[in-house]
Amino acid sequence: MAFRRFMFLVLSLSFLFWAIPSQAQLGNSGSIEGVVKDPSGAVVANASVEIAYSVSGYRRTTTTASDGSFRFTNVPFNSYHLVITTPGFDSYAQDVDVRSTVPATVQISLKLGGATTSITVEENGGDLVENESTFHTDVDRGLFDKLPLESASSSFSSLVTLVSPGVAADSNGLMHGLGDHAENSYSVDGQPFTDQFSKVFSNQLPSEAIQSLEVISGAPPAEFGDKTSLVVKVTTRSGLGVTRPTGSVTASYGSFGTANIGFNLAYGNDKWGNFIAVNGLRSGRFLDPPEFTVIHDKGNLENVFDRLDYNVSKADSIHLNFQYSRSWFQTPNTFDNLNVLDSNGNNVGNTDQRSKIGTFNIAPTWTRLISANAVFTLGAFVRRDHYNYYPSNNPFADLGPINSETIAQDRTLTNAGVRSDISYVKGIHNIKAGITYEHTFLTENDNFGIIDPNLLPATTDNAGLPCFDPVTNTATPGTPCAVLLPIDLTRAGSLFTFHGHTDVKELALYVQDTITKGNWSFNLGLRGDLYRGLESTSQAEPRLGIAYNIKPTNTVLRVSYARTLETPFNENLVVATTGCNVDVIAALIPCVPANSPPGFRNEFHAGFQQAFGKHLVVDAEYLWKYTHNAYDFSILGNTPITFPIVWQSSKIPGFAIRASVPNYHGFTALVVMSSVAARYFPPQVGGLGVTVGQSGSVFRIDHDEKFNSTTHLQYQPWKRGPWVGFNWRYDSGLVAGAVPDFATALTFDGDQQAAIGLFCTGPSGQRIMASLTSPLSNDLTSCGPAPTGTGATRVAIPADGKENDDKNPPRIAPRNLFDVAVGHDNLFQGDRFRWSARVTVINVTNKEALYNFLSTFSGTHFVSPRAVTGELGFHF
Repeated sequence: MAFRRFMFLVLSLSFLFWAIPSQAQLGNSGSIEGVVKDPSGAVVANASVEIAYSVSGYRRTTTTASDGSFRFTNVPFNSYHLVITTPGFDSYAQDVDVRSTVPATVQISLKLGGATTSITVEENGGDLVENESTFHTDVDRGLFDKLPLESASSSFSSLVTLVSPGVAADSNGLMHGLGDHAENSYSVDGQPFTDQFSKVFSNQLPSEAIQSLEVISGAPPAEFGDKTSLVVKVTTRSGLGVTRPTGSVTASYGSFGTANIGFNLAYGNDKWGNFIAVNGLRSGRFLDPPEFTVIHDKGNLENVFDRLDYNVSKADSIHLNFQYSRSWFQTPNTFDNLNVLDSNGNNVGNTDQRSKIGTFNIAPTWTRLISANAVFTLGAFVRRDHYNYYPSNNPFADLGPINSETIAQDRTLTNAGVRSDISYVKGIHNIKAGITYEHTFLTENDNFGIIDPNLLPATTDNAGLPCFDPVTNTATPGTPCAVLLPIDLTRAGSLFTFHGHTDVKELALYVQDTITKGNWSFNLGLRGDLYRGLESTSQAEPRLGIAYNIKPTNTVLRVSYARTLETPFNENLVVATTGCNVDVIAALIPCVPANSPPGFRNEFHAGFQQAFGKHLVVDAEYLWKYTHNAYDFSILGNTPITFPIVWQSSKIPGFAIRASVPNYHGFTALVVMSSVAARYFPPQVGGLGVTVGQSGSVFRIDHDEKFNSTTHLQYQPWKRGPWVGFNWRYDSGLVAGAVPDFATALTFDGDQQAAIGLFCTGPSGQRIMASLTSPLSNDLTSCGPAPTGTGATRVAIPADGKENDDKNPPRIAPRNLFDVAVGHDNLFQGDRFRWSARVTVINVTNKEALYNFLSTFSGTHFVSPRAVTGELGFHF
């Protein structure tokens, strides 16, 4: 009923606006347009026009038409420095703010002058700061195109992790923004989605399709809701106005047999434009494995993205995004997954678990320019992920140290919706009001059974007493053992089937106004969310931001506040929420018999932006977030099958800093750093997999990290010459709760001890390392008659008696990783056609390091060993 009322409102507004003539405008970014005239008022044709925002690396040029007009479309929201030059006139420069879909219009009158034809963009410190109350990072393709990215199969999340402060790097493209587990929202040309975006959940947008990124780390404006720890706004590439076919063909090959081939093409005119990107990837190291040595880790990815823009009339434009992606990959093995023995001691071969993901997305948008001050947008979207997880052909081959079950999954997540908004800019006001309706269809099919003969004998009843007799193979009636015996494959049982389905409906309404008065900027907003899933809630969410620009010192001070609704993750939501009501699941996986109730958050931010001259700008922010019903994930063994869980509350304080050196004689630098504490408070109030923190004490969640930083340096001495890009990534280490002390570490098998680099010191001071075949014994007799100590090279284990889940938890050891890329964009100095070449080296020093270890929420994963990739490209 709510959906029908919403559609009636949207269509009514559409017919109202249809009758008002003006000029067409894209609805997912801004535009800059104007007319250049001479002192007499006559138009100036063929004048060169350039806009630039040096902090993000954005720069575009055009020339005026015969009527003196010019227009830049698909312009990301930012402040731009505009320069116009033409022979016989003085150069003209001004700053232009693009903060809305409403076109920014400038009227320019040139003064008579010299005959210069060169374009020089001279910026000062004031051009480097933004009078904005929301902390964010802007990056354009001109900057990130030369970044050495660690993963070709998750280049999108790798890019966000490197350029945005506050992101803790995790395995397989997972990124934890500002203390939260994957609480990220994405807006791709205005299409919203908040589902998981790592490569074990979905197929990502290819980086070849991205023109620019804006990553919002501060208090989110009212137009954004749901999961907002990070909001990633993506502007894709367009072919509108590209009158000559422009594109490239690239091919690369590198370590682990990784091969990638890609093609992109932009073409159009002032009426229409199309951009298409197609690429295929094959790798022998598709996922981050649980061993530094790569075992059973092949995968492939095929991706097609297409964007079509069409100006129907002077008032109306249509925009269509389409993407289809397919990936297939193996679940990486540990050495423990090789030559697995079944319950009878027979070798059943190696574990052979695999996954397949198909992603489909289509998003049409219609935009109507109502007047010179107002734009109306109406869009629809459908995004579908189909995930399959396949067990080994012999189910007993799935047995491992942390795997007692075999499982198969067939899961779909379809998100469909409609969105509409009106933007109005006049005087000191920049107003946007909108409404979004989303309907998410979740279907989950799981088949699983027990493959560990020791699981039932170790199971107890409610009184803590054994409930299974292994001699007679009988279970005590009315106990968990009696429920699980029929699915114990080691005792002639059969697979259990779970089928679940639910619909999640969300309606959001918002209004926001950015008021600019003198040096002040006020961002006022109000959002209302209605959530109807397995549980229901509604909430009003005020948003407030204030910024003040101290122009003499090029300083911007800001504070902001946001109230947000926190909703559960959709992946495996049905089994996580209803699983406790299923006897087999409740007996097999500890759970809290409660739904996953939506929560709420209050967050506060305070920060500043400071330009030092025109070559350095520093942005810093302090944040404090308090969440009631805080979400995270639990994981089944070492599989990609994860469940959303809910904790009573969380407190997340911290800071984030970004420093940028815009292009200075070919040199560019970007430094981001952060320290965020992710403190979670028991009890767990919902979801499968009762895990840590059940003692009632506050603890640090496994994506808590004391400090991380990225330094990116880029140098190109001349425009048509070679270039070099360099990354230094430092991570102080995520929490590793599975190793609270050395006594626990000594209970691990040889492979697990070797993974953390466990060692003891012999009587003569020599270091004795644990290995796959020679683990350290509990009594340390393997270290000699009088060992003098123990340690670990890849995990920082607290001293005996000093571990504290909040103040001194065990952590992954700190790591420094270095990456470098060297290339040339025009090897033979061509004009129409160009050849390019680049070599990228990831983990130059071949550092052996962990992302995490036996994490309750993500398992064990190593960073990539040294990987070298060569790429050759043809551009036209």
